Amino acid sequence: MTAGRPPRVLIDATSVPVDRGGVGRYVDGLLGALGKVCGSAVDLVVVSLRTDLERYRRMLPGAEIVPAPAAVAHRPARLAWEQTGLPLLAQQVGAEVLHSPFYTCPLRAGCPVTVTVHDATFFTEPEHYDKSRRTFFRSAIKTSLRRADRVIVPSKATRDELIRLLDADPTRIDVAYHGVDHAAFHAPGDEEKARVRARLGLGNGSYVAFLGAKEPRKNVPNLIRGWARAVADRQDPPALVVAGGQGHDDDIDRAVAEVPPHLRLLRPGYLRYADLPGFLGGALVAAYPSYGEGFGLPILEAMACAAPVLTTPRLSLPEVGGDAVAYTSEDPDQIAIDLAALLDDEPRRLSLAKAGFDRAKEFTWESSAEVHVAAWSRARS
Repeated sequence: MTAGRPPRVLIDATSVPVDRGGVGRYVDGLLGALGKVCGSAVDLVVVSLRTDLERYRRMLPGAEIVPAPAAVAHRPARLAWEQTGLPLLAQQVGAEVLHSPFYTCPLRAGCPVTVTVHDATFFTEPEHYDKSRRTFFRSAIKTSLRRADRVIVPSKATRDELIRLLDADPTRIDVAYHGVDHAAFHAPGDEEKARVRARLGLGNGSYVAFLGAKEPRKNVPNLIRGWARAVADRQDPPALVVAGGQGHDDDIDRAVAEVPPHLRLLRPGYLRYADLPGFLGGALVAAYPSYGEGFGLPILEAMACAAPVLTTPRLSLPEVGGDAVAYTSEDPDQIAIDLAALLDDEPRRLSLAKAGFDRAKEFTWESSAEVHVAAWSRARS
């Protein structure tokens, strides 16, 4: 008898990376919201890497937090354990639903399964992935669409592409927009901005910001080329700061080599989480000219930090940015034109900063959590 009783859901958090990139932000945001507003609506069990146990125990005092075997910290072992150890764990904890938050799921779970498919760009932008990664995730997505009881996606654009390209069943797909942690990502004060500029060695200098993985899909090389063309002839050209993980886009080094010597390009790698509001909110423009996103969390986080955002109208990005961001194309010449126009128009930058900040308030992890709970309840029934 399940009517009126919250579903017992096992969430597999073992795919969360140490650097808390996109999937980490998603899982942490979702679990934090489940602990705050959905505690009575779901009976939660979380299996995580041992390094995350204390984090999730603090975040979810009412949930059962289970350590995964130490070996699953390595991806091949994790994928093998997902097919064998995870179904066994689901049986041991009495899970009525198993949620896999990163594309893949057990083929025989022993209970209903829900899977988050974050984007369809492995099909729409295949040239931006190496062959092995493209092949793996295409297969994983097709398998999840076929095997999962419900599929959760972060945007209507991703849902529509899965239906168009893979003939996915629209009645089994739930759209749960990502949220943003408004405590972590906020409009920074002057002191926060100055601290970040000092850490980066910028002094009082202005800059354009990029934050994200250095993957081909993110279009960092063309951002570098567009920025250089936009600012090369200016008396006091703003720097470009390309922050985030290293990724695997070899064209970035070629673009860097083309930058005129009088311009300043910084690549600080990962920034401290506490520095992100000052970094994003302190930029003249936060630029993100991606070829396409399943959601576009970096632009939402920049908007929440009151940064004027320049992005592309590809896939889900207009769902997130709406009229509160400026748009450009993926082409470096057009990026140069649109970036220069923004740099020359302070009133527009201020207007976009306010509009983006206000729009970001509409995206909450609490709303996302409610959609997830509804999907789990449907899967159980």
